Amino acid sequence: MLKRFASYYKPHRKLFYIDMFCALIISACNMFYPIIAKDIINVYVPGQNMGQLVLWCCVLLGIYLLKAGMTFVVDYWGHIVGVRIQADMRREMFDHLEKLPISFFDENKSGVLMSRMTNDLQEISELAHHGPEDIFLSVLMLTGAVIWLSTICVPLALILLIMLPCTVFITTRARLGLNRASQETRVKMGEINANVGTAISGVRVSRAYTGEDHELKLFDVLNRQLTGIRSKYYKAMAWFFTQAELLMDLTYLAILFFGGLFFFRGSINAGEYTAFLLMVSNFFNPVRKIVNMFEQLQAGTTGFKRFTEIMDEPPEEDAPDAIDAGRLAGDIAFEDVSFRYKNSDAKGAEKVIKHLNLRIPAGETVALVGPSGGGKTTLCNLIPRFYDPEEGRITIDGTDIRDFTRVSLRRNVGIVAQDVFLFDGSIADNIRYGNLDATDQEVIEAARKARIHDYVMTLEEGYDTQVGERGVKLSGGQKQRISIARVFLKDPSILILDEATSALDNQTEMEIQQELFELAKGRTCIIVAHRLSTIKSANEIVVLTPSGISERGSHKELMALGGMYADLYNYQIIDV
Repeated sequence: MLKRFASYYKPHRKLFYIDMFCALIISACNMFYPIIAKDIINVYVPGQNMGQLVLWCCVLLGIYLLKAGMTFVVDYWGHIVGVRIQADMRREMFDHLEKLPISFFDENKSGVLMSRMTNDLQEISELAHHGPEDIFLSVLMLTGAVIWLSTICVPLALILLIMLPCTVFITTRARLGLNRASQETRVKMGEINANVGTAISGVRVSRAYTGEDHELKLFDVLNRQLTGIRSKYYKAMAWFFTQAELLMDLTYLAILFFGGLFFFRGSINAGEYTAFLLMVSNFFNPVRKIVNMFEQLQAGTTGFKRFTEIMDEPPEEDAPDAIDAGRLAGDIAFEDVSFRYKNSDAKGAEKVIKHLNLRIPAGETVALVGPSGGGKTTLCNLIPRFYDPEEGRITIDGTDIRDFTRVSLRRNVGIVAQDVFLFDGSIADNIRYGNLDATDQEVIEAARKARIHDYVMTLEEGYDTQVGERGVKLSGGQKQRISIARVFLKDPSILILDEATSALDNQTEMEIQQELFELAKGRTCIIVAHRLSTIKSANEIVVLTPSGISERGSHKELMALGGMYADLYNYQIIDV
């Protein structure tokens, strides 16, 4: 893991080397004060040598000014290194998320993923800056201090060397509890972020059903759990730092006592004794850095582990010899296709689709109807390879869709769903998502075909009007028309209408049906519908049940058959 983490420094190594060089200068500057103080106390003050006193005080002033400059570089540019590494990781993580299969997002909450991209990477950024710098500075200062102290009094230096590993050993053991508490905190924080995200997204539902108190209770449960975990974390952290500080204080006390004994015996003089105590303070600064760094190291390491967990998720991959699909005619065939969702693979779990055989000729419209759980939407999701069949194969124009690159296959598929997703941008941005290279005129033409242009022109900002998060500023019909315009702009050869109008009122549905009929012309069209009156003109209607295809044929043929379709249709007509 260390090697993997270190690889992120490579693009910023020049800035990193500058940071480390400045840290080296700071470390050297810190060593001068005890050395110069020893000579001032032993030589210049007793000898009343004012010239040398002023000279070395000026030297110290120059050293402090140099140190101040180096400190600015380390504090500013050192953090810039961390920020840039964080930006690289964030971009790499986002790019990887865009390539992960849909099944990954079925099993992971968006709030948890957002927490990993923000909070975790922030901790990694801090570690990326302070980690190497603090270790480098600490090792240099400890080494320099021990060497210099050995020249004054070897026994005192040995006391320090004996106490140091004891301090490191005890604090390392205390760190284990900190490690577990840190990991639990991360997990629970992700759950809270997910809960808050869901609550905010569903605020209209909770208000409509007066469920505010219920949402607050759910949040309180998670919040109390997080409070308990954070309390456990801070208890472990307090115990950790208490032990570390106590050990350092005991070491300082030992040096003070034994140094005094050596001074009484004449082994060291007053200047050396003073310099030794000052150098011990310098000795403890890196020790404190190392101890304090444990919390940061723990948080950063936990964050990096959570980052690598996502980065190690296998992305969607095309076959090595996958070809570009080009412009497909749209002759679709399901050959003995079976499928079950990944989270339903327990022993005995039912397959959503079982040994399905179905052909949809190019340019024809096929409607899928039947009870919930029959696999209608699943079948539609298999065509653009959001999921792959467990058994069998799907072909388009006689070629297995796994032989196409996913990008070129999906370029041929347009989807209009019941739950329209609009991005937080302008109307033009959302239409242009069908073809990001489209001109303004092409966007307008697509809007005309979807019969949304006239409405857009009544808006003060026209196509630059912001739709809000998920299109909250638009009505259901307006959002649906924008999604239809998006598909017009894409101009796919295969069109999937998955309950495209079921969430609309009857008047709006009748109006939008005209746009959908226009959109379906000249394309292979698959319609999933519960309102059977909207699919009477389909070339073929397929009745899907959990057991497979129970009926198929035209509207007239199925009505004459008097089976499930006829019962459903007659029920809806009577109900109306």
